[in-house]
Amino acid sequence: MLFIDNQGITDPRINLAIEEYALKHLPATDDYLLFYINEPSIIIGKNQNTIEEINAEYVQEKGIHVVRRLSGGGAVYHDLGNLNFSFITNDDGQSFHNFSKFTKPVVQALKQLGVDAELTGRNDIQVGERKISGNAQYSTKGRMYSHGTLLFDSEMEHIVSALKVNAEKIQSKGIKSIRSRVANISEFLEQKMTIEEFRQAILRSIFGGKEVEEYKLTEEDWKNIHELSRERYQTWEWNYGKSPKSNFRQSKRFPVGTIEVRLEIEKGRMKEVHIYGDFFGVREVAELEALLHDQLYDRAALMELLAEVDLKPFFGDLDRESFLSLLF
Repeated sequence: MLFIDNQGITDPRINLAIEEYALKHLPATDDYLLFYINEPSIIIGKNQNTIEEINAEYVQEKGIHVVRRLSGGGAVYHDLGNLNFSFITNDDGQSFHNFSKFTKPVVQALKQLGVDAELTGRNDIQVGERKISGNAQYSTKGRMYSHGTLLFDSEMEHIVSALKVNAEKIQSKGIKSIRSRVANISEFLEQKMTIEEFRQAILRSIFGGKEVEEYKLTEEDWKNIHELSRERYQTWEWNYGKSPKSNFRQSKRFPVGTIEVRLEIEKGRMKEVHIYGDFFGVREVAELEALLHDQLYDRAALMELLAEVDLKPFFGDLDRESFLSLLF
């Protein structure tokens, strides 16, 4: 197995591109291990509806990246206190869905640090009832990766606020809230350490204390990685537009009256827009519905679109921010 050094890059749009590039283009005669740490990000599972997984207002306010990955599973929050690992190997027909195979060396490394970790359920690593790691996999053309998070010293408040957690999922596990469900590994360490010291300790353990052999990415590799990042992971079409068809409905009471919006969103665009309420307007809201039809379901794009639109003839004294709050 060879270790890939990502040169300390913390942009998730590049780190996910490194992972995909290594999977699809590095020699299949070797297995690879990649570590990366991302700046604040929500990483969306391949089959998820982005807009249903994130708190859009909070994400925009905090400048959090939203990036879709190739693997399935649920949305996760990354920040500079979270270490991510990825094992890139041949898919031998026995390894996909075998999370134990890939989490075992990580669990052993944690135990060496005094953390009583174990794989539980389908794809989580826990200490007791507290989750410290989630894992996912992706396979293509005889190659696969199994990757996971290691919550070392993440900002729990962002995990709670940036993600829309499915209450049924939490309740089904008999747990009151996500706060009580997740934990940082730093809470369980016998001795304090930085995330870089933690990274080195995990790396040494996985390689059994032997010399860590590396695959050094070439200039050509980096050129291709950045191109892949631009074409996939930096695009709205991939991160939002890949979302499946969904419906959105919200009603709010304003001084001008109650306004309700119903949206049908397909491929990240508003295909159906209906506005209802007991407000008084001199212009037909059908004109506003027509303006919004087929527009990107993106707060910044809609703010720009509505910048020159006077909403008063439709609703009375209602500002753009209040109207936008209805749409998300």
